[in-house]
Amino acid sequence: MNYTVTEGNYLRFGLQSVKDGVIFTFAGEKEDVCAVILYDRSLKVAGRVEAPAAFCRGAVRSIYIHGLKADHLLYNYEINGETVPDPYASKIAGREKWDDERRAECDFLVCGSFEEKEYEWQSAYCPEIPKNEMVMYKLHVRGFSMDSGKKGKMRGTFAAVEERIPYLKALGVTTVELMPVYEFEEIEIPKKQKLPGYIPQGSLPEKGSVTEKEKRKVNYWGYAKGSYFAPKASYGYSKNVTRELKHLIDALHQNQMECVMEMYFEQEENQNLILDALRYWATEFRADGFHLIGENVPITAIAQDLYLRRSKIFYQYIPEQLWKEKEHYPHLFVYNDEYLYTGRKLLNHQGGSLFEFGNQQKKQNKTVGFVNFMANNNGFTLADLFSYCEKHNEANGEENADGSNYNFSINCGTEGKTTRKYVMELRRKHLYMALSMVFFAQGVPLLFAGDEALNSQQGNNNAYCQDNETGWVNWTQLKKDDWLFQYTKKLIGLRKEHRCLHQSTALSGMDTTRCGIPDVSYHGENAWQVKAEVSSRQLGVLYSGTKEGEFPCFTAYNMHWLPHHFAIPSIGKNVEWYLVMTTKDGVLCEAKKLENQKDVLLEERSVAILLGRRIEEKKSRSEKKPIHTAKTQNVNKIEKRQGAEELCKEEQPAREGKV
Repeated sequence: MNYTVTEGNYLRFGLQSVKDGVIFTFAGEKEDVCAVILYDRSLKVAGRVEAPAAFCRGAVRSIYIHGLKADHLLYNYEINGETVPDPYASKIAGREKWDDERRAECDFLVCGSFEEKEYEWQSAYCPEIPKNEMVMYKLHVRGFSMDSGKKGKMRGTFAAVEERIPYLKALGVTTVELMPVYEFEEIEIPKKQKLPGYIPQGSLPEKGSVTEKEKRKVNYWGYAKGSYFAPKASYGYSKNVTRELKHLIDALHQNQMECVMEMYFEQEENQNLILDALRYWATEFRADGFHLIGENVPITAIAQDLYLRRSKIFYQYIPEQLWKEKEHYPHLFVYNDEYLYTGRKLLNHQGGSLFEFGNQQKKQNKTVGFVNFMANNNGFTLADLFSYCEKHNEANGEENADGSNYNFSINCGTEGKTTRKYVMELRRKHLYMALSMVFFAQGVPLLFAGDEALNSQQGNNNAYCQDNETGWVNWTQLKKDDWLFQYTKKLIGLRKEHRCLHQSTALSGMDTTRCGIPDVSYHGENAWQVKAEVSSRQLGVLYSGTKEGEFPCFTAYNMHWLPHHFAIPSIGKNVEWYLVMTTKDGVLCEAKKLENQKDVLLEERSVAILLGRRIEEKKSRSEKKPIHTAKTQNVNKIEKRQGAEELCKEEQPAREGKV
């Protein structure tokens, strides 16, 4: 079929549907031989349209093909004889089924596609939750919903995640982080293999061969170069995966929850494409933020981009120049393992510094935010953190050489599963403490999916290729006993209830309000003193609560294996201390006034929270006994006499009725 070709639109990359045709815009030097390849539904070539060098501006090629319909179109580009998928394609055909072995037969051929259907958003706006009120929950679409009890195609899809929104809301989550949901190739051939029958990179084993399953791995997490403008087709329950993902984000917004997307970019990725991709997801899908992974991410340009000014940006570090600029960037967040390692070392008695931990607990900044977590996808789950001393990644096929060796974990006396009551009780205490430390820190707390349900990966701390029961969240334990879920839910509720645990401004450790005490201070067994010994594991954190609507708050951490007394710092005679929570008793239904206002005893491996309530000052004598003049005394006598007469009138019928 012959088409009329004219010059297109250089300002918009990808495919653009217009009234009587389609515009294709892509990267191509003027010296390159370029064309658009069209395919039929069986992925066979149906046509080839040359892109003349005359339609080139800089290194951008754009052609307008008249008479071509965009609906359900399948296409690729050809540049100097090489078939190249469109990196700006809004839909990808050829990966509709997850881990489909049949893709090997067509040499992994995938095509750009297009399906123009408007979506009517039900939510009027994005929640834009303040950073001090955020509670994040990170999940993998398949891992979160494959063991959800659903049958058939519903499992592992956006629709299945949407059905669990009430669960997340009941837990207290405000912000959901999705691991990569853009289109990526999950079928992975490792570069190195020590197994027999080594297959060079870029080739596939013959179908049905003995070593086929051993050789081929699944890129379960999705950290790979992808089609950054297209949602992953195999995560869709329906044929219209774009609509399904939008419906999920829309449902989150209707429940006053945010959606943050995790995006991985390789080092050589074009930085203009990165910016375009983020703008696309923020506008077209109303994504509330992005967790960026990669060494060459243009974080400064992203922070200053006007299109992304309302989008929350999470990155491993924020350049120093952004900290020092007069213009603040409250939408920026530091997202790294800094809190994880500090907390684990102290909790599991493997070094660490109380002073560094104290700094982490107060870390919040008016310029940027900080994300705190004790477990994430790259490492042990929370349950495995206190069940395994060593990683057990043998199933990954790399002879247990992959994954971090520096986990600072503890097995509490038995490696792996156990029925020993002492070990189980010790693990319970560690879980209580770890969660309490995260949710009582001033930053943004993050919970990895399933950690509130005692999910285990059997000691695998790098389940990147485990698309099975190891990588999926096991919800069985939650159905049997939800004690950890209930505890986590109460912690989140307690954090939200008391402003001192999630303050909006940075704490300096100075008396900024001239109340006589600093906004945050540190204590030990003695008030205003912290032991400097390396072996010390006791720390009390006092938030003065001097701002309007705040109460003083004292959080005591005893990470030692023995009980310890904590001196309660005195902050005035008009303050009484109440116990509101311990890891032993949980969140109290009603605050309990301490009999001893100067000292509190904490059992081993426990946390306690005290709230200070100000006593109303006694009224002055002039307020108790008002001064009466002779005139006011006469008036009072008249009022009393009149009142007595009225009372007698009201009571007279009743009196007449009595014998």
